[in-house]
Amino acid sequence: MAKKKAGSQSEMLSQAIVQGMQEKKASDIVILDLRMAKNAVADFFVICSGNSARQLSAIADAIDEMVSKTLNENPWHIEGKNNKEWVLLDYITVVAHVFQNERRSYYTLENLWGDAKITSIEN
Repeated sequence: MAKKKAGSQSEMLSQAIVQGMQEKKASDIVILDLRMAKNAVADFFVICSGNSARQLSAIADAIDEMVSKTLNENPWHIEGKNNKEWVLLDYITVVAHVFQNERRSYYTLENLWGDAKITSIEN
């Protein structure tokens, strides 16, 4: 029973992250459902792309604000805000990845988690 509740909380968190991404015009937003993936480090990855360092920073800030405002949660850990090529906001059960286009093409997280259910979000 507790797993189901955690899953729905993770789903709400994923949706709040998507809203923050959309607010700052992030592109190519996808949700990777990792709950059935072997050795997954989180329930969901939410991934998007931005065109510039400034946009990445704005997207990351919008995610943080949206999640704080709607769910009263703060990230457990944030990485990459200084180099602004790949910003990661870790909410433990959900991890938001904000990439510059070139970095996203290089790392292809979607391919690394091939057994995840992938949902593309319309912009």
